[in-house]
Amino acid sequence: MADTVREIERKYEATDATPLPDLTALDRVAAVVERGVAELDATYYDTADQKLAADGITLRRRTGGDDAGWHLKLPVALGIRDEVRMPLAPGAPPTDAPPPQLTALVRSRTLGHELVPLIRLRTRRTARLLQAADGTPLAELAQDAVRAARADGSGEEARWHEIEVELTGEGDAALLDAVGRELTAAGVRPAAAPSKLARALTETGLAGGSPHPRHGRRPRTAGDAVLRYVDEQIRAVAALDPAVRRDLPDSVHQMRVATRRLRSAFRSYTAVLDRSATRPLGLELQWLAAELGIDRDREVLTARLWSALAQVPRPLRFGPVSARLRLWSERRRLGSRREVLAVLDGDRYLELLRALEALRADPPLRRAAALPAPEVLVKAVLKDYARLADRVETALETPAGRARDEALHSARKAAKRLRYAAEAARPVLGGPAKKFARRTKRVQQVLGDHQDSVVARTALRELATQAHLAGEPAFTFGLLYGREEALAAERERELPTVWAKAVPPGKW
Repeated sequence: MADTVREIERKYEATDATPLPDLTALDRVAAVVERGVAELDATYYDTADQKLAADGITLRRRTGGDDAGWHLKLPVALGIRDEVRMPLAPGAPPTDAPPPQLTALVRSRTLGHELVPLIRLRTRRTARLLQAADGTPLAELAQDAVRAARADGSGEEARWHEIEVELTGEGDAALLDAVGRELTAAGVRPAAAPSKLARALTETGLAGGSPHPRHGRRPRTAGDAVLRYVDEQIRAVAALDPAVRRDLPDSVHQMRVATRRLRSAFRSYTAVLDRSATRPLGLELQWLAAELGIDRDREVLTARLWSALAQVPRPLRFGPVSARLRLWSERRRLGSRREVLAVLDGDRYLELLRALEALRADPPLRRAAALPAPEVLVKAVLKDYARLADRVETALETPAGRARDEALHSARKAAKRLRYAAEAARPVLGGPAKKFARRTKRVQQVLGDHQDSVVARTALRELATQAHLAGEPAFTFGLLYGREEALAAERERELPTVWAKAVPPGKW
């Protein structure tokens, strides 16, 4: 069984003679309690080309201390990681393979490549617990004497000392800051490496370079700008994969958005990226978004129905409406969750990830990619705007009913594509692109709320039918249906005003 803990820590360089300041001088620290010395022995695993290390991920097998076992550390923010832990199998040899539960969480990074032992770290740790006046633990301070070597025994061993301060119990970032100031005043420097593994890779000569040096560079050409955006979305898909597997809040939605942004970039910026190369990827991204949508659409719809039901006065709730809605939503959740995990474990998804990685390494650029970014990006955004304008006009001229619903849904998809194109252009076009994207998002929201109402009415009709067949009153579901119908009509009346404000800037 895997267990997850949030790790919030700071690291500092030290020597074996580094004295610790008196941390009880801090307001919140009443005592510094000795916790003894532990001998830790950890082997770190990665692909041969260090795909995990490139994304700041560590996977290790450690013995010694009070948390022996397999540890997978996934970055959350600077100095913050989620550590997923699993115990060692009884009687398992030191060379046993990483557990499938953990390797699945890094599949989007390893892309099917074998995980092999790269580094062995042996640490002599002297730990101290910082406590509040009532004995509540606040943080653990560890003085570590580290020995690092390649796992295959080749090369020279590296040695260093460092200090770690990690929050526990009631500690917070302000406490870490205060402890850091005391350590700095005592002559201790913040660590240059983000982790022991990063330093060990460097000092044993195994550290690899970044495979995508363009990331983070200021866009100058159209190719620079578009590839930067594409890189961000591909990285987002890979980073969100373990979050979806762990069922973290909003993770499915964010992963689906990344796939849609990526597909939109392929379609909007055909002058930069060869469409013959990106079209097959776009079709696979469309498939992935649809599969993720099974779970995401369920989340959105269920939340909408519960919110609507909460606004119905109790005298108008006839029959077991809450129980009926709960049963309906739970059945949908169990099915959709299994389907999403099956997709992430499947070969088709893995091949898509590999193809996206190949595109990053060797992008199919066209001649316009070498042109100055502003002229190419503005032209692409305006082309998407014209496309949206045509669809909005068609929708507004279509008589009310199913045909208009479909036309409005088509306009919604065009609005989303235009918004993403403007967002991709923002690093180059600046404030005007940001403002235009914000106004386009408002159009998208109005159209999206209308479409959500269409979907909600379909679900409410299904719930009413189920209630009727079970001999239960269907009145409340009918009431909710009517309210959704009225909301959709309101969004249709709102659209012309919102659309009139979404005009492109006169000067980018």
